[in-house]
Amino acid sequence: MKATLTAAARKFISPSMRYEIRQLASKGREVMARACFWRWEVARFRLQQESPYEIVYIGRKQQREMAKLLIGGKGQGSASIVDSASSTAPADHRVLISEMPTTGALSVPHYLSAVVPLGRSLEDITARYDSELRRSIRKNRPLYQMRQALSDEEIAMADRALLRPYASARQGIHAAQFPTEEVFRIARQVGRLDLITVDGEVIGCHLGCEVVRAGKRYWSTLRFGYCEAVFSDAKKLREVNSITTYMALEWALQQGFDYYDIGLCLARPDDGLLKWKRRRGGDIDSLGNHAYLFVRLPKTGTAKFLWDTPMFAVEGDKLTLHLGLPEGPSDEEVASRYHEMVFGGLHKIYLYGGNGAGEPFVENLRSRYASLQSPPTMQRVTCS
Repeated sequence: MKATLTAAARKFISPSMRYEIRQLASKGREVMARACFWRWEVARFRLQQESPYEIVYIGRKQQREMAKLLIGGKGQGSASIVDSASSTAPADHRVLISEMPTTGALSVPHYLSAVVPLGRSLEDITARYDSELRRSIRKNRPLYQMRQALSDEEIAMADRALLRPYASARQGIHAAQFPTEEVFRIARQVGRLDLITVDGEVIGCHLGCEVVRAGKRYWSTLRFGYCEAVFSDAKKLREVNSITTYMALEWALQQGFDYYDIGLCLARPDDGLLKWKRRRGGDIDSLGNHAYLFVRLPKTGTAKFLWDTPMFAVEGDKLTLHLGLPEGPSDEEVASRYHEMVFGGLHKIYLYGGNGAGEPFVENLRSRYASLQSPPTMQRVTCS
């Protein structure tokens, strides 16, 4: 009966509408989960002991680590975050992070996708890569092959020996593993699982699926998986990761997709994984994200806070970027801090600080965005 209803739905409901229904269902589940107030807590922490800003978190205990990631980033790690038992900062130096919207708060997504627009030649796409990356791909691409895993044995092997060990190596006990039955469902029904080989030896895999949104087809990377010999060698992992991404891009182009979604990453403008995907032509997109934290900025020292912690936020369905331009840093320091924070897919950039703060940087930023088909607007926010 269930299979009959599923088949009927697929026949009469368009792929785009099915995507919207899935999104609404996911958002509904997220709202219902946040509404369990009896699971909420109030926690306080600082990024460092000497930080003037106190972070007040109000929400579910299991989401506290996400709040710390969005504020502190992966690079700083939890070791630099200091928990507080009681309030120790003036009210105007507090940053409120909540799971429910509050007045004047930014809607900060947990994750963003990096999406490469297709509909053009592979040469045009890779022209955005830096010369070292293009050189590496030309040298190493002939060594690798990609083929679809078709048998139950191959799918089970990839799940057991590639997907799970790599996720554990990257995220440890916090790794969100796909259930084995979900891996089989994706590989068999809604997507495909490809094995990556070198000289006939399987060293990795790519799990992906098709998403149709507003009539456009996206080939979406869900997970990469690698053997220990690859992920335990940082240099080898960089090479294989680049080639696997490149081969998925090749396949998406050959199949006539409109976009290639490289996958989710933490929604922090200075996140290393997001930078890696940006260098491969990825524009930021809220595709697949339905979870948010709501951040109310400090009343005093806003520019300095956003200098330390730049943020993405969502206005309606549009992505925005919030950057601080405090007094103190030189023009060279500002340019260095924000050098890699140029993203396709932005609607607006907010620049917090004095009226003339960082003007050479702002003009340079405008020129760097001018080449985009739809450059973001820029808005000054006067604050301390």
